[in-house]
Amino acid sequence: MAAMNPPLRDATGPARPLRVCYFGTYRAGYTRNQIILKGLQAQPDVAVHVCHAPLWHGIEDRVQQASGGWRNPRFWGRVAAAYRRLIRAHAAAPDYDVMLIGYPGQFDAYLGRRLAHGRGKPVALDILMSLHLVAEERGLVAAHPATGALLFRLERGGLRRPDLLIAENAEYGGYIADKYGLPRERFRYVPHGADESVFHPRPLRPPDDHFRVTYHGGYLPSHGMDAILGAAALLRERPDVCFHFYGSGPEKERIVRQAVELALPNVTFHGFVSQDELLDGLATAHVCLGVFGTTRQANFTVQNKVWEGLAMGRPVISGDSPTIRAALADRREIYLIERNSPAALAAGLSELQANPALREAIAAAGHARYRAEHTVAALGRQMAMALRAVATPPSG
Repeated sequence: MAAMNPPLRDATGPARPLRVCYFGTYRAGYTRNQIILKGLQAQPDVAVHVCHAPLWHGIEDRVQQASGGWRNPRFWGRVAAAYRRLIRAHAAAPDYDVMLIGYPGQFDAYLGRRLAHGRGKPVALDILMSLHLVAEERGLVAAHPATGALLFRLERGGLRRPDLLIAENAEYGGYIADKYGLPRERFRYVPHGADESVFHPRPLRPPDDHFRVTYHGGYLPSHGMDAILGAAALLRERPDVCFHFYGSGPEKERIVRQAVELALPNVTFHGFVSQDELLDGLATAHVCLGVFGTTRQANFTVQNKVWEGLAMGRPVISGDSPTIRAALADRREIYLIERNSPAALAAGLSELQANPALREAIAAAGHARYRAEHTVAALGRQMAMALRAVATPPSG
């Protein structure tokens, strides 16, 4: 990671905060945006001005538009209205040193560059995920080839406009650079994490009469839901091993139907629950599940759910990859297994069930790793460091 630049200074004045314009139609409720914005605001040497206009109504809305809904004039009316609000908000924004476009912001980069460069300011984009890759892995590109081709071209153009590109790690950044012909020196890296004001150890403890395994998330292809359900099927004769699923998403209906067809007695689906109920569910887990899919997205990312489990002080078992090994030590800070393998997951859970000392050692070391580099403040510090690579103080 690049060394921190000296504090910004006006021509004749003392050091002053880095001034960031957090810009775009980004999803305000999305974990990444909440953590990065909160993290930047937590820095004593950073001042943030929010310049936001909502556009997306949720994941179903984005899937609908990617499936051809973008051809509807009403959608473009929404886009035009959102961008008019952004232009007005930016016109009223105070002076800043760098514009940071939140996720998803590949399309916002077209307008963001024009506005920021019009003030003589640089632009950074928090990519987080390739929109084309996500659409590809969810089957939208195969189902709608013309939309997929348009999405590819729009993302490529959007990624070429910022002065700085923020990716989660070098592996994902390298993939995006190769895919779109981008210079790697334009990238900086800020990993995922978890909000410690939400995800932290609770006084509740796992039950003594059974082994509780917890999944929480969006039932995405990258999560490897079939491997998790397959492990539950392999352990069905072990009534003391219980799987609990929290959340919803694209694959939930299929997974629930499959669990019913298999008549699995050791699986419970909780759906969307209150935050406290979810946190209690994680706190009382002997083991939290990470991600077991084999898609590019799965292999390039250390997902939030991994850090959230570790932030709760619980051991996490997840699929192996070079990316996750670069972030966490296997069998010390996390328990890694072969991906998309129900047998490997069942065997790993059996070992963790039989070895409480290993579970607690992984939980303690994983929590320490999280506290060191993946809290809100730590991620805000890393993002500020990245932004200083392009921020330019005003001239005298």
